[in-house]
Formats: sequence, structure tokens, C-alpha cells
Amino acid sequence: MVLQKLSLLNYKNFQAQSFDFDPKINCFAGNNGVGKTNVLDAIYHLSFGKSYFNPITTQNIKHGEEFFVIEGVYAKKESAEKIVVSAKKGQKKVIKRNGKVYERFSDHIGFLPLVIISPADRDLIIEGSDTRRKFIDGVISQRDADYLQTLIKYNKVLAQRNSLLKYFVANNTFNQDTIDIYNEQLHTFATSIFGKRTAFLEEFLPIFLNRYKSISSGEEDIDLTYESQLQENDLLTLLQNNLSKDRISQYTNYGIHKDDLILEIDGHPIKKFGSQGQQKSYLIALKLAQFDFIKTHSKTNPILLLDDIFDKLDETRVAHLISLVDNENFGQLFISDTHAERTEEVIKKVRQTYKMFALEN
Repeated sequence: MVLQKLSLLNYKNFQAQSFDFDPKINCFAGNNGVGKTNVLDAIYHLSFGKSYFNPITTQNIKHGEEFFVIEGVYAKKESAEKIVVSAKKGQKKVIKRNGKVYERFSDHIGFLPLVIISPADRDLIIEGSDTRRKFIDGVISQRDADYLQTLIKYNKVLAQRNSLLKYFVANNTFNQDTIDIYNEQLHTFATSIFGKRTAFLEEFLPIFLNRYKSISSGEEDIDLTYESQLQENDLLTLLQNNLSKDRISQYTNYGIHKDDLILEIDGHPIKKFGSQGQQKSYLIALKLAQFDFIKTHSKTNPILLLDDIFDKLDETRVAHLISLVDNENFGQLFISDTHAERTEEVIKKVRQTYKMFALEN
């Protein structure tokens, strides 16, 4: 999987810009605010149909313009693939593959495997469970289209059940038969999702532990645990036993939408007890394990994006990351940094071709 060419029109701070890429390493250098991260985000956009940093589509349109267009040309095995993502104010976003419009955005997920490592990943540690669920779902969805469709169905029924609970209170009424229908549907979808999340963590954990050991001193005892209410009981039973609570709160309190990942170091939450260096190593290990997992299941090298990585990591971790591309097991790499000389000095140490892009205001 190689991104050969990227064209941007009215995307974020770019009016019109094109790039021709090296098949191995591509570095974007320049001062803060010139758009280095925006280029990486455009590449992410082509894989997932949305921004990694700002999911509100209209806010990715250049100020003063009405639309944006992102176009990428890929070499995938023996064929060329052209992906176009476009959005116009007041209209639905469009994703095209070789000129054909996707009816469902979800059908595109997994076609262009990609992993991003960014300072924003710290949200996995400091934010709530929703962020960590999105991480799990994002990894599984890139290799399992059925999982993504089941998740979409679950969230739709969940929203309908929550609306119904609010309707009951607002109208001083109640209908057990309707609640039972939603309970059955949620139970069916949740059982499938829970099973796949459980299986994913069983496979993912040893990969993650191995990655952490390779980029740290290896002295810490780290762990990654999946936590779900469905480990206590099946969802149908939980919903039935807690209906009165749901009616009072007007919200579904039990289900896989409450799942979480517990991130620990030496038996304690890494958010509170991990040093900055340990947290960084933990996050990088998570993302590199994600890379390994996706590669194994997609049978291709995902594109790897390293956003502002040199300013956020010490030289030892940066050197380890860059050394990875000196291995044929890795594919195309995109890096952003504020110092071109520093970036190129590190890149020269690996035996791969590279290309530097100097961005200016």
C-alpha cells in the first residue's frame, strides 16, 4: 500500500496543493501553523472519511470557502486506486473510489489500512471511556466489516431506546412490549460485539506487551484489561433487572456502550501513577501493536503517520520509531516536524529512500 500522490483543494489552511510522495519515508517540516499536521490529517481522511483531529466536517473547509476536496492516488498490489473525499457546506460528504460513490462510508473502512501516532493520543489516557472504546472499535473495524455494521446497528437501537425512555417520562406513559423489542435487539448486537472485543483483547494484549518491552527499559509491569458489564451477566438480563433505574434516569445504563479499557502500570492506573515517559511509551506501544494487528489481518503494511513526534518524544524513542522503517516489515511512513535538519539527520541513519517537504505560510 503506497500513497503516490495527494492533492488538496480548500482543505484547512491549504487553498490548492499537490504532493508526489516517496514510497518509503516522507517528511513535512516547517514552523508551527504552516499545515504539517493538516497534510497528515488529509491522508487520514482518505482512509477513514473523517478528520482525526476535528470530526466536524464543515470546520475542515478553508475559511471563506464553501467546499474542500482531498484526492489520493495509491498503488495497491498491481493496481492503482484513486480515492476522493469531498464536502460542501449544507450537503452530505462524498467518498469516491475510482469515480464510484460509496453508498455507506463504513464500506470504505479497512480498504486503506492506516495507523497514526500523535500527541493527541494522550486522550486515550486522560479522557473518558468513550475515547478508549473508539480505539478498540477502530482497530477491529479495519479488519472486520461485520463488526462495524453491528456496532452501527447497536448504536441506532440504543438511541431509539433512550428516546423512548424520555418519551415515557414526558408523556407519563409506559409500554413494556416496545421496551422488550429494543432489549432483544440490543442483546443480540451486544453479544456479538462483546465476543469480538473479548477475542480482540486476547490476541492484542501479548502483541502490546511485547511492543512496550521493546521501547522501554522493561522494568515496569504494565497491563491492559477489558472491562465490560457483560462479564457479569448477559445484556438481556441486565436490561430487565435495571429497567426501573433506566426509567428514572431516562437513559440505558447497561450495555457495551459502557465498556472500557483499563490502562495500568505496576498495578495502578497509568493516568495517575505513570511518568510522562512511561505514558508515552505506553501509547506508542499501543499504536505499534495496532499496526501489527492490522497488518496481520489485512495482509498488507498499513500507512504509518507520525505527527509532531520529535517535539514530544525523547531521542531514544524517536530513534526506535525511525529504526522500524529500516525493516521491510514496515511500509510507507509520513512524519511532521518543526526542524528539517533534525528530521533529516535521523532519517539518514536508516537505509531507506526519503523525501523532504518544506512547508511555509
